[in-house]
Amino acid sequence: MRIRTPVELGALIRDQRIRLGLGQKSLAEKVGVSRQWILAVEKGKARAEIGLILRTLTILGIRLTADTESYGGAKVHPGSTVDIDTIVAAARRKGRK
Repeated sequence: MRIRTPVELGALIRDQRIRLGLGQKSLAEKVGVSRQWILAVEKGKARAEIGLILRTLTILGIRLTADTESYGGAKVHPGSTVDIDTIVAAARRKGRK
């Protein structure tokens, strides 16, 4: 599934929560947020904290993957994947300089 907007991500979260038989309050307790936060995310809250979104996805058993494509003139092999560990390590090295 390709997610392009916060609304689409919220719909995915809501759908999976319902499939697992979790209420908003139950999911909120597992994530460590308020029920209102879950409600806002499910409606497509654009400024939700990424760490909490990632925790929510993990709890719901949703795996986040990233594929690259040619964008803005950059040459990228179709279907190649992004190694997030390498990106994070490079960012940390850059921050130490």
